[in-house]
Amino acid sequence: MSEITGAERPARDGSPFPDRRDPVFERDVRRMFTHIAQRYEWFDHVASMGNDLLWRPRALWDLDRFRAPGPVRRVLDLGCGTGELTRLTAHRFPSAQVVGVDFTAAMLAVAQRRTGTPGTAGKISYGRATAMRLPFPDGTFDLATNAFLARNLLDLEAALTEMRRVLRPGGVLLILEITEPVSPAFGSLFHAYFDHVVPWLGAAVDSAGPYRYLPESLRRLPPRPAFLDALRRAGFPRAEAHTQSMGIVTAFLAEAGARAP
Repeated sequence: MSEITGAERPARDGSPFPDRRDPVFERDVRRMFTHIAQRYEWFDHVASMGNDLLWRPRALWDLDRFRAPGPVRRVLDLGCGTGELTRLTAHRFPSAQVVGVDFTAAMLAVAQRRTGTPGTAGKISYGRATAMRLPFPDGTFDLATNAFLARNLLDLEAALTEMRRVLRPGGVLLILEITEPVSPAFGSLFHAYFDHVVPWLGAAVDSAGPYRYLPESLRRLPPRPAFLDALRRAGFPRAEAHTQSMGIVTAFLAEAGARAP
């Protein structure tokens, strides 16, 4: 799918369609997530054919086997959206306090509403913040997680450095993200669906812009080896990539070094 430029940029239905080259890109990303907040979860379930219900639990399973044994007291979920990963993390680590942050008020409102489960709500708190400037002291958290955030960041390396800052030495970062499939043959099938069918589904629910932006954002993400190099530069000397669903998603796991860069 060729990159959309110039006069093609606006979505026909008027829905937000962020352009990374635009100085108001971050504002438009916020507008985009505000636009899709109420139907974000069910659309993802439909568009992924239910696979997204497996990706997050599997990523947490990988995280638990990657990290060194020991208690988990505080967890930060960045770009928490409607709180899907936040809630799963609270169940995975029942003794931890889990903080979910997002820069979109509409997403946080949905997350708050869906986190009323007895036994979970008291362990989870939400706040508004951007991954580029986190309002926490150095070394606050044992774990930091995020799902499908990285490709929306204007400066990935700066964000990774900020994630390292709020983790204690030995703390672990989990980044779950859509990635290029491992097999080129399967990649052709994936892109036929991801680049064409998913935007068509988005247009059917008056969200042409957000779901045309989705495949475009994938092309801005570094390949897995380059992503791992970026993690190491940001202060995570031990980093691994764990693929799922033939590589269409990857859990990047990284352990914070003794000293932030």
